[in-house]
Amino acid sequence: MSCYPCKSDDIASEGCNETSDLVVCFGELLIDFVPTEGGVSLAEAPAFKKAPGGAPANVAVGISKLGGSSAFIGKVGADEFGYMLADILKQNKVDISGMRYDSNARTALAFVTLRADGEREFLFFRNPSADMLLDKSELDRNLIVKAKIFHYGSISLIDEPCKSAHLDALRIAKESDCILSYDPNLRLALWPSAEAARDGIMSIWELADVIKISEEEITFLTGGDDPYDDDVVLNKLFHPHIKLLIVTEGSEGCRYYTKDFKGRVAGVKAKPVDTTGAGDAFVSGFLYNLASDPSILENEEHLRKALYFANVCGAITVTERGAIPALPTKDAVLQFDAK
Repeated sequence: MSCYPCKSDDIASEGCNETSDLVVCFGELLIDFVPTEGGVSLAEAPAFKKAPGGAPANVAVGISKLGGSSAFIGKVGADEFGYMLADILKQNKVDISGMRYDSNARTALAFVTLRADGEREFLFFRNPSADMLLDKSELDRNLIVKAKIFHYGSISLIDEPCKSAHLDALRIAKESDCILSYDPNLRLALWPSAEAARDGIMSIWELADVIKISEEEITFLTGGDDPYDDDVVLNKLFHPHIKLLIVTEGSEGCRYYTKDFKGRVAGVKAKPVDTTGAGDAFVSGFLYNLASDPSILENEEHLRKALYFANVCGAITVTERGAIPALPTKDAVLQFDAK
Protein backbone atom coordinates (compact mmCIF):
# COMPACT_ATOMS: atom_id res chain seq x y z
CA MET A 1 0.00 0.00 0.00
CA SER A 2 1.56 3.30 -1.08
CA CYS A 3 1.71 6.30 1.24
CA TYR A 4 3.28 9.62 0.41
CA PRO A 5 2.27 13.27 0.77
CA CYS A 6 1.09 15.43 -2.11
CA LYS A 7 2.57 18.85 -2.79
CA SER A 8 0.57 22.07 -2.86
CA ASP A 9 1.43 22.76 -6.49
CA ASP A 10 -0.09 19.39 -7.39
CA ILE A 11 -3.60 20.36 -6.33
CA ALA A 12 -3.22 23.81 -7.81
CA SER A 13 -2.22 22.52 -11.23
CA GLU A 14 -4.21 19.37 -11.88
CA GLY A 15 -7.60 17.88 -11.21
CA CYS A 16 -9.15 21.17 -10.07
CA ASN A 17 -10.49 22.75 -13.23
CA GLU A 18 -12.43 26.01 -13.09
CA THR A 19 -15.33 24.37 -14.91
CA SER A 20 -16.95 21.11 -13.97
CA ASP A 21 -20.05 19.16 -14.87
CA LEU A 22 -23.25 18.96 -12.86
CA VAL A 23 -23.40 17.01 -9.59
CA VAL A 24 -26.97 16.32 -8.44
CA CYS A 25 -27.31 15.59 -4.72
CA PHE A 26 -30.40 13.75 -3.50
CA GLY A 27 -31.74 13.44 0.04
CA GLU A 28 -32.40 15.32 3.24
CA LEU A 29 -32.21 19.03 4.05
CA LEU A 30 -32.97 20.05 7.61
CA ILE A 31 -32.24 22.42 10.48
CA ASP A 32 -29.53 21.40 12.93
CA PHE A 33 -29.75 22.93 16.38
CA VAL A 34 -26.32 23.00 18.00
CA PRO A 35 -25.56 24.05 21.60
CA THR A 36 -24.07 27.50 22.11
CA GLU A 37 -21.69 25.87 24.60
CA GLY A 38 -19.35 23.04 23.57
CA GLY A 39 -18.78 19.72 25.32
CA VAL A 40 -22.22 19.42 26.91
CA SER A 41 -25.08 16.97 26.51
CA LEU A 42 -28.32 18.07 24.88
CA ALA A 43 -30.02 18.15 28.27
CA GLU A 44 -27.26 20.35 29.73
CA ALA A 45 -27.07 22.81 26.81
CA PRO A 46 -28.06 26.32 27.94
CA ALA A 47 -29.21 27.38 24.45
CA PHE A 48 -29.11 26.29 20.81
CA LYS A 49 -28.18 27.95 17.55
CA LYS A 50 -29.87 26.93 14.31
CA ALA A 51 -27.81 25.89 11.32
CA PRO A 52 -28.65 24.38 7.91
CA GLY A 53 -27.93 20.65 7.79
CA GLY A 54 -28.39 17.44 5.83
CA ALA A 55 -25.41 15.68 4.28
CA PRO A 56 -26.50 15.72 0.60
CA ALA A 57 -27.35 19.44 0.80
CA ASN A 58 -24.01 20.17 2.48
CA VAL A 59 -22.22 18.38 -0.36
CA ALA A 60 -24.14 20.40 -2.98
CA VAL A 61 -23.13 23.66 -1.30
CA GLY A 62 -19.53 22.47 -0.89
CA ILE A 63 -19.20 21.73 -4.61
CA SER A 64 -20.70 25.09 -5.53
CA LYS A 65 -18.41 27.00 -3.13
CA LEU A 66 -15.40 25.33 -4.75
CA GLY A 67 -16.55 26.65 -8.13
CA GLY A 68 -18.34 23.54 -9.38
CA SER A 69 -21.89 23.03 -10.62
CA SER A 70 -24.40 21.40 -8.27
CA ALA A 71 -28.12 20.85 -7.77
CA PHE A 72 -30.19 19.52 -4.88
CA ILE A 73 -33.26 17.28 -5.02
CA GLY A 74 -35.28 16.90 -1.83
CA LYS A 75 -38.28 18.14 0.11
CA VAL A 76 -38.80 20.63 2.92
CA GLY A 77 -41.88 21.95 4.66
CA ALA A 78 -43.75 24.94 3.26
CA ASP A 79 -42.70 26.78 6.42
CA GLU A 80 -40.21 29.44 7.48
CA PHE A 81 -37.41 26.91 8.04
CA GLY A 82 -38.01 25.32 4.63
CA TYR A 83 -37.93 28.67 2.83
CA MET A 84 -34.82 29.66 4.80
CA LEU A 85 -33.01 26.49 3.71
CA ALA A 86 -34.01 26.98 0.07
CA ASP A 87 -32.72 30.53 0.25
CA ILE A 88 -29.37 29.42 1.73
CA LEU A 89 -28.86 26.94 -1.11
CA LYS A 90 -29.84 29.57 -3.66
CA GLN A 91 -27.43 32.11 -2.14
CA ASN A 92 -24.69 29.49 -2.49
CA LYS A 93 -25.52 29.03 -6.19
CA VAL A 94 -27.00 25.55 -5.86
CA ASP A 95 -29.71 24.75 -8.43
CA ILE A 96 -32.88 24.21 -6.37
CA SER A 97 -35.28 23.55 -9.26
CA GLY A 98 -35.59 19.96 -7.97
CA MET A 99 -36.68 21.03 -4.46
CA ARG A 100 -40.26 20.45 -3.41
CA TYR A 101 -42.34 21.94 -0.56
CA ASP A 102 -44.91 20.11 1.58
CA SER A 103 -47.76 22.10 3.12
CA ASN A 104 -48.79 19.18 5.36
CA ALA A 105 -45.46 18.36 7.01
CA ARG A 106 -42.76 20.39 8.72
CA THR A 107 -39.11 20.78 7.79
CA ALA A 108 -37.04 18.21 9.71
CA LEU A 109 -35.20 19.33 12.86
CA ALA A 110 -32.20 17.71 14.54
CA PHE A 111 -30.56 18.63 17.83
CA VAL A 112 -26.87 17.71 17.67
CA THR A 113 -24.10 17.97 20.24
CA LEU A 114 -20.54 16.74 20.78
CA ARG A 115 -20.26 15.78 24.42
CA ALA A 116 -17.11 16.16 26.53
CA ASP A 117 -16.45 12.42 26.13
CA GLY A 118 -16.24 12.90 22.36
CA GLU A 119 -19.52 11.13 21.60
CA ARG A 120 -22.06 12.70 19.23
CA GLU A 121 -25.61 12.93 20.53
CA PHE A 122 -28.60 13.30 18.17
CA LEU A 123 -32.26 14.03 18.78
CA PHE A 124 -34.43 14.08 15.63
CA PHE A 125 -37.89 15.56 15.09
CA ARG A 126 -39.31 13.66 12.10
CA ASN A 127 -42.81 12.26 12.56
CA PRO A 128 -43.00 12.49 9.62
CA SER A 129 -40.96 15.41 8.33
CA ALA A 130 -41.23 16.77 4.80
CA ASP A 131 -38.01 15.13 3.56
CA MET A 132 -39.55 11.69 4.22
CA LEU A 133 -42.55 12.48 2.00
CA LEU A 134 -40.92 13.15 -1.36
CA ASP A 135 -42.88 11.13 -3.91
CA LYS A 136 -41.38 9.70 -7.08
CA SER A 137 -43.97 11.67 -9.09
CA GLU A 138 -42.28 14.84 -7.79
CA LEU A 139 -38.82 13.95 -9.11
CA ASP A 140 -37.22 16.36 -11.56
CA ARG A 141 -36.19 13.67 -14.03
CA ASN A 142 -34.64 16.11 -16.52
CA LEU A 143 -32.30 17.39 -13.82
CA ILE A 144 -31.10 13.86 -13.00
CA VAL A 145 -30.53 13.08 -16.69
CA LYS A 146 -28.28 16.16 -17.00
CA ALA A 147 -26.01 15.05 -14.13
CA LYS A 148 -22.46 13.83 -14.58
CA ILE A 149 -22.58 12.55 -10.96
CA PHE A 150 -25.60 11.54 -8.88
CA HIS A 151 -24.79 11.64 -5.14
CA TYR A 152 -26.92 10.26 -2.30
CA GLY A 153 -26.97 8.79 1.21
CA SER A 154 -29.04 6.17 3.01
CA ILE A 155 -31.40 8.21 5.22
CA SER A 156 -33.79 8.64 2.30
CA LEU A 157 -34.16 4.81 2.21
CA ILE A 158 -35.74 4.57 5.67
CA ASP A 159 -39.36 5.54 4.96
CA GLU A 160 -41.88 5.55 2.14
CA PRO A 161 -42.66 7.32 -0.10
CA CYS A 162 -39.12 8.77 -0.13
CA LYS A 163 -37.56 5.30 -0.42
CA SER A 164 -39.38 4.64 -3.71
CA ALA A 165 -38.45 8.11 -4.96
CA HIS A 166 -34.80 7.40 -4.12
CA LEU A 167 -34.82 4.06 -5.94
CA ASP A 168 -36.52 5.61 -8.97
CA ALA A 169 -33.97 8.45 -9.04
CA LEU A 170 -31.17 5.87 -8.88
CA ARG A 171 -32.67 3.98 -11.82
CA ILE A 172 -32.92 7.17 -13.91
CA ALA A 173 -29.33 8.14 -13.03
CA LYS A 174 -28.02 4.66 -13.86
CA GLU A 175 -29.83 4.63 -17.22
CA SER A 176 -28.38 8.08 -17.97
CA ASP A 177 -24.81 6.84 -17.37
CA CYS A 178 -24.31 9.09 -14.34
CA ILE A 179 -21.48 8.21 -11.97
CA LEU A 180 -23.30 7.02 -8.83
CA SER A 181 -21.73 8.32 -5.60
CA TYR A 182 -22.86 6.85 -2.25
CA ASP A 183 -22.09 8.09 1.26
CA PRO A 184 -24.20 5.92 3.62
CA ASN A 185 -23.87 8.49 6.44
CA LEU A 186 -25.11 6.10 9.15
CA ARG A 187 -27.57 7.65 11.61
CA LEU A 188 -28.64 4.64 13.66
CA ALA A 189 -31.19 6.58 15.72
CA LEU A 190 -33.34 7.11 12.61
CA TRP A 191 -33.65 3.44 11.67
CA PRO A 192 -36.14 1.02 13.30
CA SER A 193 -33.24 -1.26 14.31
CA ALA A 194 -29.55 -1.89 13.68
CA GLU A 195 -30.46 -4.83 11.44
CA ALA A 196 -32.81 -2.63 9.39
CA ALA A 197 -30.04 -0.05 9.02
CA ARG A 198 -27.52 -2.65 7.86
CA ASP A 199 -29.96 -4.21 5.40
CA GLY A 200 -31.12 -0.83 4.09
CA ILE A 201 -27.62 0.53 3.56
CA MET A 202 -26.45 -2.65 1.83
CA SER A 203 -29.59 -2.95 -0.34
CA ILE A 204 -28.20 -0.44 -2.86
CA TRP A 205 -24.51 -1.09 -2.21
CA GLU A 206 -23.76 -2.81 -5.50
CA LEU A 207 -25.28 -0.05 -7.63
CA ALA A 208 -22.69 2.57 -6.66
CA ASP A 209 -19.59 3.44 -8.67
CA VAL A 210 -17.99 5.41 -5.82
CA ILE A 211 -18.57 4.74 -2.12
CA LYS A 212 -17.24 6.74 0.81
CA ILE A 213 -17.40 5.17 4.28
CA SER A 214 -15.89 5.81 7.69
CA GLU A 215 -14.05 3.41 9.99
CA GLU A 216 -17.11 3.21 12.27
CA GLU A 217 -19.35 2.33 9.33
CA ILE A 218 -17.02 -0.53 8.30
CA THR A 219 -17.24 -1.97 11.82
CA PHE A 220 -21.03 -1.64 11.80
CA LEU A 221 -21.60 -3.06 8.31
CA THR A 222 -19.26 -6.04 8.81
CA GLY A 223 -20.62 -6.95 12.24
CA GLY A 224 -17.58 -5.83 14.22
CA ASP A 225 -14.62 -6.58 11.94
CA ASP A 226 -11.38 -4.59 12.04
CA PRO A 227 -11.87 -1.45 9.89
CA TYR A 228 -8.11 -1.15 9.29
CA ASP A 229 -7.78 -4.62 7.75
CA ASP A 230 -7.53 -4.41 3.96
CA ASP A 231 -8.86 -7.96 3.61
CA VAL A 232 -12.03 -7.02 5.51
CA VAL A 233 -12.64 -4.08 3.19
CA LEU A 234 -11.81 -5.95 -0.01
CA ASN A 235 -13.63 -9.20 0.85
CA LYS A 236 -16.74 -7.81 2.50
CA LEU A 237 -17.34 -4.34 1.08
CA PHE A 238 -15.65 -4.10 -2.31
CA HIS A 239 -17.88 -5.36 -5.12
CA PRO A 240 -17.32 -6.20 -8.82
CA HIS A 241 -19.04 -3.06 -10.14
CA ILE A 242 -17.35 -0.54 -7.85
CA LYS A 243 -14.80 1.84 -9.33
CA LEU A 244 -13.59 3.39 -6.07
CA LEU A 245 -14.09 2.72 -2.36
CA ILE A 246 -12.85 5.45 -0.01
CA VAL A 247 -12.41 4.97 3.73
CA THR A 248 -12.10 8.22 5.66
CA GLU A 249 -10.10 8.31 8.91
CA GLY A 250 -10.77 11.86 10.09
CA SER A 251 -7.59 13.86 10.66
CA GLU A 252 -5.50 10.82 9.68
CA GLY A 253 -6.58 11.13 6.04
CA CYS A 254 -8.12 8.38 3.93
CA ARG A 255 -7.58 5.05 2.22
CA TYR A 256 -8.64 4.19 -1.32
CA TYR A 257 -9.35 0.91 -3.11
CA THR A 258 -9.91 0.26 -6.82
CA LYS A 259 -9.68 -2.91 -8.91
CA ASP A 260 -6.12 -2.00 -9.90
CA PHE A 261 -4.57 -0.17 -6.95
CA LYS A 262 -4.97 0.79 -3.32
CA GLY A 263 -3.23 3.19 -0.95
CA ARG A 264 -3.63 5.91 1.62
CA VAL A 265 -3.36 9.68 1.54
CA ALA A 266 -2.23 11.35 4.75
CA GLY A 267 -4.42 13.95 6.43
CA VAL A 268 -3.41 17.56 7.07
CA LYS A 269 -3.11 19.23 10.46
CA ALA A 270 -5.79 21.64 11.61
CA LYS A 271 -6.99 22.86 15.00
CA PRO A 272 -10.54 21.47 15.34
CA VAL A 273 -13.33 23.71 16.60
CA ASP A 274 -16.32 21.75 15.25
CA THR A 275 -16.15 18.53 13.24
CA THR A 276 -19.71 18.91 11.89
CA GLY A 277 -19.70 18.71 8.11
CA ALA A 278 -16.07 17.61 7.76
CA GLY A 279 -17.06 14.39 5.98
CA ASP A 280 -19.40 16.31 3.67
CA ALA A 281 -16.62 18.78 2.89
CA PHE A 282 -14.36 15.85 2.00
CA VAL A 283 -17.02 14.40 -0.32
CA SER A 284 -17.66 17.76 -2.00
CA GLY A 285 -13.91 18.27 -2.54
CA PHE A 286 -13.57 14.87 -4.14
CA LEU A 287 -16.72 15.05 -6.29
CA TYR A 288 -15.73 18.53 -7.50
CA ASN A 289 -12.55 16.99 -8.91
CA LEU A 290 -14.28 13.86 -10.21
CA ALA A 291 -16.88 15.90 -12.11
CA SER A 292 -14.06 17.83 -13.77
CA ASP A 293 -12.10 14.72 -14.66
CA PRO A 294 -13.73 11.26 -14.34
CA SER A 295 -10.47 9.66 -15.55
CA ILE A 296 -9.01 10.12 -12.04
CA LEU A 297 -10.72 6.81 -11.18
CA GLU A 298 -8.16 5.06 -13.41
CA ASN A 299 -5.13 7.27 -12.75
CA GLU A 300 -3.64 6.72 -9.28
CA GLU A 301 -1.49 9.85 -9.31
CA HIS A 302 -4.44 12.09 -10.19
CA LEU A 303 -6.71 10.23 -7.76
CA ARG A 304 -4.26 10.87 -4.92
CA LYS A 305 -4.20 14.59 -5.73
CA ALA A 306 -8.01 14.71 -5.69
CA LEU A 307 -8.13 12.88 -2.34
CA TYR A 308 -5.53 15.19 -0.87
CA PHE A 309 -7.61 18.17 -2.03
CA ALA A 310 -10.60 16.53 -0.30
CA ASN A 311 -8.58 16.03 2.89
CA VAL A 312 -7.74 19.75 2.91
CA CYS A 313 -11.43 20.62 2.44
CA GLY A 314 -12.29 18.54 5.50
CA ALA A 315 -9.47 20.05 7.55
CA ILE A 316 -10.55 23.62 6.81
CA THR A 317 -14.15 22.85 7.72
CA VAL A 318 -13.30 21.72 11.27
CA THR A 319 -11.68 25.09 12.03
CA GLU A 320 -15.07 26.87 12.07
CA ARG A 321 -18.47 26.19 13.63
CA GLY A 322 -21.34 24.86 11.53
CA ALA A 323 -21.22 22.87 8.31
CA ILE A 324 -22.26 25.15 5.44
CA PRO A 325 -20.62 28.36 6.75
CA ALA A 326 -17.33 26.48 7.21
CA LEU A 327 -17.21 24.85 3.76
CA PRO A 328 -14.19 26.23 1.88
CA THR A 329 -13.74 28.01 -1.43
CA LYS A 330 -11.12 26.73 -3.86
CA ASP A 331 -8.88 29.70 -3.03
CA ALA A 332 -9.07 28.81 0.66
CA VAL A 333 -7.99 25.23 -0.12
CA LEU A 334 -5.02 26.36 -2.20
CA GLN A 335 -3.97 29.01 0.34
CA PHE A 336 -4.29 26.57 3.24
CA ASP A 337 -2.10 24.06 1.45
CA ALA A 338 0.48 26.71 0.61
CA LYS A 339 1.08 27.55 4.30
